[in-house]
Amino acid sequence: MTRSMVQTEPRQGEVTVERTRNGGAYVPRFDIYETDSELVLYGDLPGVAPEDLDIRFENRELTISGKVGRRHEGIDFLYGEYGIGDFYRSFTIGESIDGNKISAELKNGVLILHLPKVAEAQSKKIEVKAG
Repeated sequence: MTRSMVQTEPRQGEVTVERTRNGGAYVPRFDIYETDSELVLYGDLPGVAPEDLDIRFENRELTISGKVGRRHEGIDFLYGEYGIGDFYRSFTIGESIDGNKISAELKNGVLILHLPKVAEAQSKKIEVKAG
């Protein structure tokens, strides 16, 4: 792989991009939040179709990869911030997640992954009885 430009430390608000022989590769951004019953990951993937995504969970590692094509053919942008090309992201997932129940949906360019917790890991409220 030929590297003509590598940006290792993006400034606030920039996407990490590495130019390669076959186009660009980038790392999509994700927000993660936790509820009592699950972890939810939101990933920005504008222009990605469900059939262009490959999501796998193996050995406690969640990987998301795929490809984003050009959004506008025949236009040479002066400046572009949207990732184009191959993308890859991985997360190490703890044992408190039930890998058999992970689900994914793609809405308006946002990938939403639901990672349910195993029953033992879900928080429980303990009722206090008056004695």
